[in-house]
Amino acid sequence: MNYAGRMNSFIFKGGNVLDAIAEYKKMHGLTHLEFNYPEHVEGYDIQELKKAMGDLKVNGLALRWRGSDFLDGDFTHPCEETRRRVIDMCKEATDKCKELGGSVITLWLENDGFEYPFQMDYEKGWKQIVEAIREVADYAPDMKYSIEYKPYEERSFAMVDSTGMTMYLINEVDRPNVGCTLDFCHMLMKHDSPSYGLALAASKGKLFGLHMNDGYGCKDDGLIFGSVNFALAAEFIYYLKRYNYDGVVFFDTFPIREAAAPETQANIDAFEAIREKVERIGVEKITEVVSKHDGISAQNLILEMLR
Repeated sequence: MNYAGRMNSFIFKGGNVLDAIAEYKKMHGLTHLEFNYPEHVEGYDIQELKKAMGDLKVNGLALRWRGSDFLDGDFTHPCEETRRRVIDMCKEATDKCKELGGSVITLWLENDGFEYPFQMDYEKGWKQIVEAIREVADYAPDMKYSIEYKPYEERSFAMVDSTGMTMYLINEVDRPNVGCTLDFCHMLMKHDSPSYGLALAASKGKLFGLHMNDGYGCKDDGLIFGSVNFALAAEFIYYLKRYNYDGVVFFDTFPIREAAAPETQANIDAFEAIREKVERIGVEKITEVVSKHDGISAQNLILEMLR
């Protein structure tokens, strides 16, 4: 498998991206990096970053629209000048991503949403999102643009708030290089079935990325993968294997009290351990159980994995 960790976990107080890469490189099992744009790239020479990375590869860049300028929206901001700036940042990130050797731009529309009734013109906002993503996708047809949904946080209600809404958006944008990144914890927050979402996206060839973590479903806990929801994690890995996912597994977890390196290693170890349990039983046998549509058989399968 190809694994990547969360870069911000390795940026210690007073440190910088180059220092973080140096610590990140000490990890065994990590093969790729993912940078946030602009925070991890702006102010750094691309060749300097590539030299610091050594044998690590860049999977892609994730857009982050931070600061007071974007509080009222990204693609749906009421100011046309700000919306244009957001689109231009996507294009800038694309150019930087290509220079770094990456192939995926992740779009989390963190500020596109609302808190109050009568605050958003829903049809207008939706059209703005569709048109903006089309423009960005057409800028670089050889780059993958991956939409990551989150049901709430930063806004009370997100404009793109579920797997189904994400797939609907992808269909409406109607570009072959537009797909989605599924965040396990975000799906738990929405009370989506993570594996159902995976199957929908992968069956359409639209699964461009993964953010692996875990949580209790109320907020974005960002806990170690499989630490809370073992059965859901095992089912998710089964469907990854069933659909032959060969992309990067990105561990988007938040080690607030834990040290970054051992916490990242715990994610890798957990993913590998659960994957081994799935492989021990075998995709064919699991598929046979799934085909029964029987809860007792499903529970017995989970118990067999735990032995």
